[in-house]
Formats: sequence, C-alpha cells, structure tokens
Amino acid sequence: MGDKSPKTKNKQAAQKQAKANTAAKQKNDNKAAKQTVKPKR
Repeated sequence: MGDKSPKTKNKQAAQKQAKANTAAKQKNDNKAAKQTVKPKR
C-alpha cells in the first residue's frame, strides 16, 4: 500500500481529469458535428 502518497494521488487525479476532459471534448465535438445545419450566432 505504498501508493497512498500525495504525489501518486495527484498524478491519478490529473490522469482522471484529463480523461474526463477528453471524453467531454469528444462529446461536444460529436454534438457540434450533428448541429452543423444550425448557423452559430
């Protein structure tokens, strides 16, 4: 159980955040691709 150090926790949190950001970005890109018919104002 040596992975309880704050350093590893921060690393894991950063990786989790990056993954979530990528997933959200892909979702938004897909949404935008579907709504290309609507003009953006």
